[in-house]
Amino acid sequence: MHGPFHRGGGKKPMGEINVVPFIDVMLVLLVIFMITAPMLTQGVQVDLPQVSSEPLDNDNDNDPIIISVDSEGSYYVTLGEDTTAVSLDEMSERVVAILGRQPNTPVMVRGDRNVQYGQIVVLMSTLQRSGVANVGLLSEPPQDG
Repeated sequence: MHGPFHRGGGKKPMGEINVVPFIDVMLVLLVIFMITAPMLTQGVQVDLPQVSSEPLDNDNDNDPIIISVDSEGSYYVTLGEDTTAVSLDEMSERVVAILGRQPNTPVMVRGDRNVQYGQIVVLMSTLQRSGVANVGLLSEPPQDG
């Protein structure tokens, strides 16, 4: 007996989702990110000193303020993705402004290994006068070989 609700041909409705197009899109995105990730170098080229030390725990959700000093002695302020070349006075003003909005933001110094020690001391003294209580120094782990 064939009524209006009878299905002919014995085909059952498919209850599964076809994920093949999703996998194709994800593989294309993976390839794109693998190609573009090495090109996303940010910041200032600084040859950091190499020392063996333990990384610090960052309990803070804010991006750190990174003050970089390159081999020529120029200062750069980095917050998140934004890097700006500044003078020592401008750096102080910028740090004060950022800490006024986000007081718990950590401050880190990246100094090139060829920069004179006195210039790093002047930078840290300027940061202290700007109200920065703790300053971290960035380094790289030693290269084994």
